[in-house]
Amino acid sequence: MSPLRTAVIAGASGYIGQHLRRALEAEGIRVRTIGRGPGADARWADERGLPAVLDGVDLLVNLAGRSVSCRYTKRNADAIVASRTETTAALGRALDRTDNPSTLWVNASTGTIYRDARDRPQDETTGELGTGFSVAVARAWEYELFAAPTPVRKVALRMAIVLGSGGGALNPFINLARTGFGGPMGSGEQVVSWVHVDDVVRAILHLHAVPTIAGPVNVAAPDPVTNAELMAAVRAAFGWSHGLPLPRGLLELGARLIRTETELVLKSRWVHPGVLLDSGFEFSCPTLPEALTAIAARTPRGLLPVTLG
Repeated sequence: MSPLRTAVIAGASGYIGQHLRRALEAEGIRVRTIGRGPGADARWADERGLPAVLDGVDLLVNLAGRSVSCRYTKRNADAIVASRTETTAALGRALDRTDNPSTLWVNASTGTIYRDARDRPQDETTGELGTGFSVAVARAWEYELFAAPTPVRKVALRMAIVLGSGGGALNPFINLARTGFGGPMGSGEQVVSWVHVDDVVRAILHLHAVPTIAGPVNVAAPDPVTNAELMAAVRAAFGWSHGLPLPRGLLELGARLIRTETELVLKSRWVHPGVLLDSGFEFSCPTLPEALTAIAARTPRGLLPVTLG
């Protein structure tokens, strides 16, 4: 595989995108961006600018997509689908018009594509796809990637819940622990697959370095836990010995108040990183306690900002 010199990130302003950009630039890799902001090197609506930005790059990473932390009203649902499928389709068309397209296209996806699994882990080979709105979104997202008319090597990054300091999915759990509500959610038996944001970045670099990998790739640490275990680990890392449980009824009420969906915490996501492990990838944060300890050391006191739907 040729060295990684230039990369394009679509969705670079998001939590994962910011981490990826900083990591690549720290390695001396030139980063171009695609987005809607004034600082982007190309805009989504620019049919001429997109192929130019993609020309001659070594890696394309598409992380664009509206947050799913919202109520699934028709308006929000349409925006969630469009923000994923339309941007992915636009990249496919642009790559097809590029003289020297990237050698690897990594497109975000989600481990939520699998069924509610409580009996066994779901890997890329034997995992069973689920049903419902979130699964339909993921399937449509991946369809646009693999149907794109370009011979570029493609990877659908089926990510578990991404943990890290400075924002992301962990802040609501930290706030619950700090306000005394850091107990199990619902039954607490649902499986939570997770991954540290640094390992997401490292996994993308690994995919570029191993040219035989293509198709769906699960990005989840090899240490899944139950929701009850997750909340106990969060309490331990942030100095709280006890936390009140949150039964389903209270979760439903809270979800309506903050305009989100309980599926985000009640669905059992047991995602196994079979492709990554089989290809020799080693996680820098393979267990939850060490990941949370590292995050807690960089997290300020008090309640943390949370983006509401």
